[in-house]
Amino acid sequence: MLPTSKVVSPPSDDKRWKIVDGLMRRHGHEPCALIEVLHKVQETFGFLTEESLSYVAASLRVPYSKVFGVATFYHFFTMKPPGKHTCVVCTGTACYIKGAPTLLNAVQEVAGIKQGETTKDGNLSLLTARCLGSCGLAPAAVFDGQVSGKMTTEKVKERIHMYLDSEAMAMEARK
Repeated sequence: MLPTSKVVSPPSDDKRWKIVDGLMRRHGHEPCALIEVLHKVQETFGFLTEESLSYVAASLRVPYSKVFGVATFYHFFTMKPPGKHTCVVCTGTACYIKGAPTLLNAVQEVAGIKQGETTKDGNLSLLTARCLGSCGLAPAAVFDGQVSGKMTTEKVKERIHMYLDSEAMAMEARK
């Protein structure tokens, strides 16, 4: 006789939970689906919350401490809402050697934020990645999901100014 598992309700009535539930059902609510399910939660909602981690833990029958540990260990997961725009600077070996630190400094200088932070207006998040797998394009950065290679500080500053200035212009237009 198979043990029956308690039915767990999603943290909210948000219909997007059906997407996550479908994935967990396809994997038979097995604990080995943890990373894939966390990816789906983040893809669906933009970031992970304590409530979402609790729900995944209960649904997959995994201790909350393990779910939290996985969510905070892997660089890909975030527990904070991302900015409207994201800039991910690759800090892998090839990119590092070809100038990633100067790219990172350029973004920090223009946006006034550090790695892992989001501007106060929520417009831009600055992240780093250990490797993007685009070593031939070093130094590389990802802007809103699009990989850009052979970046220079000028190109990075231009892109960041574009994000920040477009938001400032939109705010002016709303006044």
